[in-house]
Amino acid sequence: MNRIKNKFLLLVFLLPFCVFAQNIIKGVVLEKTTGQPIPGVNIKVSGGNLNASTDFDGKFQFSGVKPENQITFSYTGYTTQTVTIGTQKNITIYLAEDNNLLKEVVVQVGYGSVKKKDATGSVTALTTKDFNKGNNITTENLLNGRVAGLTINSSGAPGSLSEIRIRGGSSLFASNNPLIVIDGLPLDNTTNTGSASFLASLNPATVESMTVLKDASATAIYGSRASNGVIIITTKKGSKTFSVDYNVQYAIGKLTKTVDVFSADEFRKVIADRRSDDLDKLGTANTDWQKAIYRDTGSLDQSLAIRGSLFGVVPTSLTLGNTNQQGLRLTNEFERNTVGLVMNPSFFDNHLKVKLAANYAYEKNRFTDGVEGSAIGFDPTQPIKVEGAPYDGYFEYTTGMDADGNYPLVSTAAKNPVSQLVNTHDIGTSDRFFGNFEVDYKFHFFPELRAVVNVGFDESKGERNRDVSADAGSAPNNNNIPYGTDEYTRARRQNKLLDTYLVYNKTFNSLNFEFTTGYSYQKFESSKFETGNILNPDLPSTFPEPTTDTDTFLIGFFARTNLNFRDKYLLTLSYRRDGSSRFEEDNRWGNFPAAAFAWKIKEDFLKDNNTISDLKLRLSYGITGQQDIPEPNGYLQKYQLGGGNSQYYFGTTPTPIALPSKLTNNLKWEETTTYNTGIDFGFIDNRLTASVDVYYKDSKDLLANVATADGSNYSNRVYQNIGSFTTKGIEFTINANAIKTKDFNWNMNFNGAKFERRIKELAIGSDIFLGDNIAGTGTPGQIFREGYTPYAFYVYKQLYDTDGKPIDGAFADLNGDNIKNDADKYIYHNPDPDFTLGFASNMNYKDFDFSFNLRASVGNRIFNAVDASRAQYDSMENGGVLSNIPSSVLGTNFQTASNVSMSDIYIENASFLKMDNITLGYTVKNWLNDKATLRVSTGVQNVFVLTKYSGLDPEITNNGVDKTIYPRQRSFLFGLNLKF
Repeated sequence: MNRIKNKFLLLVFLLPFCVFAQNIIKGVVLEKTTGQPIPGVNIKVSGGNLNASTDFDGKFQFSGVKPENQITFSYTGYTTQTVTIGTQKNITIYLAEDNNLLKEVVVQVGYGSVKKKDATGSVTALTTKDFNKGNNITTENLLNGRVAGLTINSSGAPGSLSEIRIRGGSSLFASNNPLIVIDGLPLDNTTNTGSASFLASLNPATVESMTVLKDASATAIYGSRASNGVIIITTKKGSKTFSVDYNVQYAIGKLTKTVDVFSADEFRKVIADRRSDDLDKLGTANTDWQKAIYRDTGSLDQSLAIRGSLFGVVPTSLTLGNTNQQGLRLTNEFERNTVGLVMNPSFFDNHLKVKLAANYAYEKNRFTDGVEGSAIGFDPTQPIKVEGAPYDGYFEYTTGMDADGNYPLVSTAAKNPVSQLVNTHDIGTSDRFFGNFEVDYKFHFFPELRAVVNVGFDESKGERNRDVSADAGSAPNNNNIPYGTDEYTRARRQNKLLDTYLVYNKTFNSLNFEFTTGYSYQKFESSKFETGNILNPDLPSTFPEPTTDTDTFLIGFFARTNLNFRDKYLLTLSYRRDGSSRFEEDNRWGNFPAAAFAWKIKEDFLKDNNTISDLKLRLSYGITGQQDIPEPNGYLQKYQLGGGNSQYYFGTTPTPIALPSKLTNNLKWEETTTYNTGIDFGFIDNRLTASVDVYYKDSKDLLANVATADGSNYSNRVYQNIGSFTTKGIEFTINANAIKTKDFNWNMNFNGAKFERRIKELAIGSDIFLGDNIAGTGTPGQIFREGYTPYAFYVYKQLYDTDGKPIDGAFADLNGDNIKNDADKYIYHNPDPDFTLGFASNMNYKDFDFSFNLRASVGNRIFNAVDASRAQYDSMENGGVLSNIPSSVLGTNFQTASNVSMSDIYIENASFLKMDNITLGYTVKNWLNDKATLRVSTGVQNVFVLTKYSGLDPEITNNGVDKTIYPRQRSFLFGLNLKF
């Protein structure tokens, strides 16, 4: 009996433990797309106080639940999921990103962010999923063709800076580059010594989003540098979820096109037909000199990103990058190693947010001279090398051996372009560190108020050593540096920032009120040390020449108010007062106000319409400034050392005299006033969205380095405020999720822009002529004239015979005086396009993805200066030696360049359609036992160009004048992306 009793008591004692064991629930929470565990997920059980969170591996376990209980899993940025326990003992939960949340907060603006639906200005934001795919070595090319009104024109040189324009720019003479802001740090857009580009230091793999601010209501908060628009770049933040992302891409590049010149056999025939006396000057080789200076290339770009929670409380992102890219020119190379670190913890229940962003980049370049002109003109019957010849065996035109055993070059003859590349060692290196530290505190006792302090720092140290071998015949004097000596430059640039501001946000019934006010301080320093008598050729070649530029300061006070009434009527008011050390005290400060209004009009007019899901009207006005001129203190009278003709003798020693270079000129701010009207649409639950913007810009008090009257100054040119010009345009963007099924998705973006620039006023209405060497003749070929587009072509009107053939040297006598002179020139077209278009397509079928990008420019013109200066038969002889010329001469039969180089026949329609890239990828989603995903891809960069332009490429950066360019290579890409 006692034994039975004891067993019963033991059973009663163990019963709760049995019940407890039967009610234990455990599981794991994974990210739906990647399959990675998510730590810190909030878990709540219905009907009680049971709460938990997932551990570092995304796992959880707790007890005391009943089969009828429901468990809710929630995590910021992901869709909340609720499940009923039932009989389950192990649960695997997959959380997906909340697309609605992703649509909400997307737009970065100056000193803050707004929801896209609440934006009042003309703003376009792109994230990683929107960026261009392909071999994008520099960050700006992630946007090419994706934003209406934004054009990005890249050189073929690896890592080189692109020409970036938003709405055509806003200045005639000062900078037209937009302001670039990385994680709250406005950059100095000057490229330092040793670097290929001031943006080359930023690894595109670290970029999370890019926002383009186009109208003044969006940009005026930046005041002094925002006339040309603003591009805000945000790098990838840390995450609580641990992940590893390795990306590698290999590219093989090839030359696609060369300037059409005579082949060796064709050249011999032309010489025989037209210059038979020069037959003895021909060689026996068959050399394609353009192909000789280029090569097939290889490039490797790889990055490793590690994200996770450091010490369990500090979300951290670490990105390592390595890039090696060969340029088409034989010796041109670009190498970059980068480290990016972002730490963004929050404390005290998110009242205190801290962000540290730090980037380091080491860049090494082997630069090359522009040898395309020499390659186009070099005699194709001559060999690249001759065994036993001087100059390291490279063929050069010499006058024969002199008494000292040297072989002097024919100074007027072209020099061997291959030798120039091989025997010139131009090496540049750059160390750059930039980043910022931001503290954002929401007061505990006053939670509507936040205080933000942002400290930024950017320093680059660059070196460049250019050594031209004594065997090189690349130039008669190599910029006054004797053969075999070095030209050395060392430079340092520094940019310091301090931003402090307060943000007050409060909702009163139906009105949300946000007010921001603050102070900004930024200082720019630069210095340079040079040897090789670069600055003053009268000094010895080894004489060190240090230069310390005047520090430049920008100080700003700013304020902005955002009012949102009933989530329908939106008003933004901003004001900035900026001071720049580039101007004298009386003109130092500029005032930049802006206002914008938006009205969500769907509910008022189309409340019951199910097709139209969004409709918003936007109106804005604002003033922005410009102070970016090369001289940091152009208002000051300066002194400079005289050269060899202005020295004073102290005994027998000549000493340069310090002479005033110019007088003060009362410089002040250049200002641009912008008016913008826009409308945003959304259809079918925003599966199709569109926007249209119309704008007008008026720039006045233009900063210009223009000529002064003789005797009025110590310099014949000085910076002044002269004239004004206007820009008007229209832009549209369409985004469509065209097809969305279980297995197939197709997203498209189509955008277009048209703008028209006109010079409104110049000083005393006088013309300004440009391009004095537009075709090597010393004759202006472009003009600034009131009522016309900047850089309009200024040429003679070609006459033709009855068969439609151009008459050599015959032009229309437009002024009727029977004399051919500059008075007969007329304005004929301009480089600006009539409109630009961009189209991007992304398709996903199951685990396959396919994307491509197209761009088009319509109506732009190019002055083909290659043909204008070379495509004449007399150009086949230069300095006593033979020279090749473009074969286009067969269509004109022009004889002498000086007679025809300014003919309008050389202005060509450069409209084009380009496919920038095409990419095909396949993703293995559940790889390595569901612990990783693997994507392999292939593609082509610079796929094709359709154009009528006869030159090398219809995209050039020299204001519409093609004097030869560095060609863009076609690249075949192979990529791999691995995520853990």
